[in-house]
Amino acid sequence: MTHAPAAHELAQVNIARLKFPLDSPELKDFVDALDPVNAVADAADGFVWRLESDSGNATDIPVLGDEWLIINMSVWRDSNALTAFMYQGQHRELLARRREWFERVSEAMATLWWVPAGHRPTVAEAEERLLHLREHGPTPYAFTLRTSFPAQEATAVSRSA
Repeated sequence: MTHAPAAHELAQVNIARLKFPLDSPELKDFVDALDPVNAVADAADGFVWRLESDSGNATDIPVLGDEWLIINMSVWRDSNALTAFMYQGQHRELLARRREWFERVSEAMATLWWVPAGHRPTVAEAEERLLHLREHGPTPYAFTLRTSFPAQEATAVSRSA
């Protein structure tokens, strides 16, 4: 049985504040894992796209005007595909070590939102969604894995939501 192509895909952005410079010995394990983990993501079921510069990752792409922040942004078929990748294998191991490399920050540093299938979100779009989540909490415009909204609600959402 063939399924109609999805009208929406799930965008995610995750921003982290570095404790040390990317080229420091303290971040060597993290930096060394970037390419292998990105390769696993690229091959994962439900993976659609990820933000990258000429470096092959996004660590040199500026976000929120802060040179100590790094961004990870990708698009997935749905939240099941994203969480399956996040909580298995090497990515799970890196997640367990994140406090070694990144500052603990009180405000939201990650958000999800639905995009029309085929859309590739920009950093500015991700910043706007993240700031919206920080200001309004989870809404169909910007939400979290814990408090998500169905794609159908995304079409009715305007920026003023």
